Amino acid sequence: MTYGGHNVSRRGMLAASAAIGGGVLLPAGQAVARPEAALPETARPEALVTVTPDDARYPDLVRGWNQRYVGRPEAVHVPRSTAQVATAVRQAVRAGKRLTVRSGGHCWEDFVFSPDVQVVVDLSAMRDVDFDPAMNAFVVQPGAQLLDVYERLYRTWGVIVPAGMCFQVGAGGHVSGGGWGLLCRQLGLVVDHLYAVEVVVVDADGTVRTVVATREDDDPDRDLWWAHTGGGGGNFGVVTRYWFRSPGASGTDPARLLPAPPPEVLVSAVSWQWSELDERSFARLVRNYADWHVRHAAPDDPTTAVCSLLSLNHVSNGAVGLITHVDASVPGAARLHDEFLAAVTEGVTAAYGPVTTRMGELTALPELATPRRLPWLQAARYLGTANPTTNDPTQKSDFKSAYMKAGFPERQLAALYRHLTRTDLGNPTGSVMLSSFAGQVSAVAQDATASAHRDAAYKLAWMIWWDDPADERDCVRWLREFYADMYADTGGVPVPGAVTDGCYVNYPDADLGLPEFNRSGTPWHDLYYKGNYRRLQRVKQAYDPGDVFRHRQSVRLPGN
Repeated sequence: MTYGGHNVSRRGMLAASAAIGGGVLLPAGQAVARPEAALPETARPEALVTVTPDDARYPDLVRGWNQRYVGRPEAVHVPRSTAQVATAVRQAVRAGKRLTVRSGGHCWEDFVFSPDVQVVVDLSAMRDVDFDPAMNAFVVQPGAQLLDVYERLYRTWGVIVPAGMCFQVGAGGHVSGGGWGLLCRQLGLVVDHLYAVEVVVVDADGTVRTVVATREDDDPDRDLWWAHTGGGGGNFGVVTRYWFRSPGASGTDPARLLPAPPPEVLVSAVSWQWSELDERSFARLVRNYADWHVRHAAPDDPTTAVCSLLSLNHVSNGAVGLITHVDASVPGAARLHDEFLAAVTEGVTAAYGPVTTRMGELTALPELATPRRLPWLQAARYLGTANPTTNDPTQKSDFKSAYMKAGFPERQLAALYRHLTRTDLGNPTGSVMLSSFAGQVSAVAQDATASAHRDAAYKLAWMIWWDDPADERDCVRWLREFYADMYADTGGVPVPGAVTDGCYVNYPDADLGLPEFNRSGTPWHDLYYKGNYRRLQRVKQAYDPGDVFRHRQSVRLPGN
């Protein structure tokens, strides 16, 4: 049914006053007499901001976090409301312009700023985080950065969503891609708490409309909600709002509708010097880490309070490091921390010490050599901002990913050691970051959300940075050769199976779609989505039949 020109589900009718108000949430009981979307263009209080190449702001608005990709669009629209997003999309569709969408700007590939893009819709000004009494859920706009989301939710209501670490990541792409974070083993993925989504879509005849889709079983647009629980950004329309309420939450008290974070956490960071790691000790360390996660993957495992990152840095970095994060409020938290560290270091002859070098995206953390008990928000801010790449305007980068169901086969352990100790690369930022998964993530069925990797025990992210354009060739070559060797038995990519489980769509890798790098016969979309891809294609057909929202690895229309 429709309300004020916006399609909403039957249960979504209550949300209409908030959903179409153009970014303004109303106090409980206050009605909207005349929603902004229904006003003529001339009566709207604010004009859509549009930045063109002759504007001084243009150079800042045509690039994201990865400086490898800088766009040349004809225009960048900076809307501040759902109505303005609809206006920007309508203008582009009517003019036949190639359109992409930016929220936080942390896309690892050129999906927003590719050379053929003519119009960018930049959502960075849409940053509201609030409680919507009409929907009885928390509303987050797509441009809100994760640290701002945490600050607002926790300081005001004492709740959080279990989203990612990096403070600058925008909610828009992070949530739609599934959203891993340090609390995932305890609380699941961020999308496991997603109640509804508002999306500006384009019909086959070019009509632009706004749809509010909820997870309610009787919502006719429920599939659009489902597609945004891991289907990736830039696929179906422009997300203008997310609403969060945990499944099973009841009542109207906001403090009871999302989980509370741990009041305190234990955080530690230790490292092993490469000069003291031979191949046997390295392999034992990595095997221990992987095997611990396989043993403790169940949703009800008593160790779900533990989450960690193992940064396997190139030998030129000088060290490899382990960051451990434990809910300090659970009984025996210090014991859980110590037992985890003992399990990871068992049989490793090299001694560990403080982290004095960069660990992947994170900076040196020598002050955490002894576990520190910190209030949760302090720890989230501390780890989220300990990232030297977030504010560096020169750094370019490349990435790859994998999910793992089982421990590493010996051949893969050998490949890890071989490429991390190569002497033809002297870049200390090159690394593979292993991170915790499973626990409550695996409590959700693979088809209940679009996030299909529910059986994975841990995941991997390959990363490398450079600032001199002359270094790009060698850096990218090292990454590609490393990844191909790691998964040589399955055509150069981590094909879903007994050991590997595909790739993380929020760590996009354009190479997965190229036959010279993916020789597996398994297409890129099955690496990201596994058996959920066909349903995502049906959603694409229903809500973006003209393929307006597309990039190199966007969900294809059926038959493509």
